[in-house]
Amino acid sequence: MKRSTTIALTVATTLSVTAQASAQDPVMLSAHEDYRIETVVDGLVNPWSIAFLPGGDMLVTERPGRLRMVRDGRLVDAPVRGVPEVFARGQGGLMDVVPHPDFASNRLLYITYSKPVGDGSTTALIRGRLDGGRLTDVEELFEANSQGAGHYGSRIAFDGNGHVFVTVGDRQAPPRGDLESHPAQDRSNHHGTVVRLHEDGSVPSDNPFVGQSGVRPEIWTWGHRNPQGLSIDRDGRVWITEHGPQGGDELNLVEPGNNYGWPVVGYGVNYGSGSAIHEGTMREGMTHPTHVWVPSIATSGLLYYTGDAFPAWQGHLLAGGLGGQQIALLTMDGDEVVKEETLVLGLGRVRDVRQGPDGFIYVAVEDRRGAPTRVVRLVPVR
Repeated sequence: MKRSTTIALTVATTLSVTAQASAQDPVMLSAHEDYRIETVVDGLVNPWSIAFLPGGDMLVTERPGRLRMVRDGRLVDAPVRGVPEVFARGQGGLMDVVPHPDFASNRLLYITYSKPVGDGSTTALIRGRLDGGRLTDVEELFEANSQGAGHYGSRIAFDGNGHVFVTVGDRQAPPRGDLESHPAQDRSNHHGTVVRLHEDGSVPSDNPFVGQSGVRPEIWTWGHRNPQGLSIDRDGRVWITEHGPQGGDELNLVEPGNNYGWPVVGYGVNYGSGSAIHEGTMREGMTHPTHVWVPSIATSGLLYYTGDAFPAWQGHLLAGGLGGQQIALLTMDGDEVVKEETLVLGLGRVRDVRQGPDGFIYVAVEDRRGAPTRVVRLVPVR
C-alpha cells in the first residue's frame, strides 16, 4: 500500500532560530501560539510516561521500576506499591501507564514493562486497581513472544470501543542477510508489532490474523522497528511513531493487517558505517510511512491534540524527540502531514508528550545517564 509521505530532511520549521539551545535554556518557537515552559515536578529518574487521574493526581513511571504519584504539585515520597519486578537493564524497565477510560469507577491502571524471563526479558502488559498508594488485583493481560536486548516498544492506547492497543519493538534483532527472515517479518512471534486486545486481554475475533495457522492472533500490524509513540485521533485512526536506525524515523497510520516493511524497506542506514540496510524505500505489499525524519530525531511520545489551551494545534500531532531534544508539531490534513514545525529545541531528551486535563502539554524529560530530571508543561501566554 502506497501513501503520500513528507520527508523531513532537516529539523524542519518555518521559523528562524538564533539562540543556542541547551537543556537548561531551551529555544521556544511559537508555531502560531505563544507559550512558556513551566516545571511541574523534578527529581525524577528516567521518567517514561505521564498519566492523569480524575481527582487531579498525576502518575509518572520511572524506568528503574517505580510508579510515582504527584499530588498538589509535589512528588509523593513513597512510590506506589504492588508494581511487579522489572528487568531494569539497558532500555528495559517500567514503561507506559494509562488509566482505563472508566478509571473513576473501576480504578484500573494499565502498565507495560520489561518482564524478566529467564536470563532475558520481554514486553508485558498488566492491569491493577489503584487503592490509595498501592496497586492491587494485579493481573497479566499480555506477554509478548519476543526476546532480545532492547526495543521494547511498550506504548498503550484505548480506542473507546473496548479495545486496547500495545506496541512491541523488534528487540534489536540485527537486520542481516535475508531481510525477509528477520523476526519483524515473521508473524509467528510478536517482534515489531502493534497488538490489539480486548480490555480484559482476550483476543478480538475481528483481528486480521485470527484463525491463521502459525500467526499470533493478537497482531494488528507488523514490520515495525521500535514504536514508542502511540495515539488515537478523534476519528479512531491509530498513529504510531517508531525509531528508525541512523535516520529514517517514521510516523505511520496503523491499519489492520498491514506490513510496514522493517527491515526490508526504509530510509535509514547502519550506525557508524552509514552502509545500506534496506532493499529500498518502497515495495509492493508493504505500507509506506506517512512521514519520515532524515536525520532521525529519535521519536518517543506522540500526542493527538484536542485541547482548548492551544486552539491552533487542535487536530494535529505532537511528536517528541530523544536525540533531537525537541517536540515536533505535525499539521495534519486528514491522514497526510502537510507541514512540520519545531516547537521546542534543547528541552532535553523528550520521552513522553501528553495532554493534561487543563489542555496544557506535559512533557517527560529524561537523562541518558540517569541523573534526576523533570516533567514540564507548555502553558499558553495570552
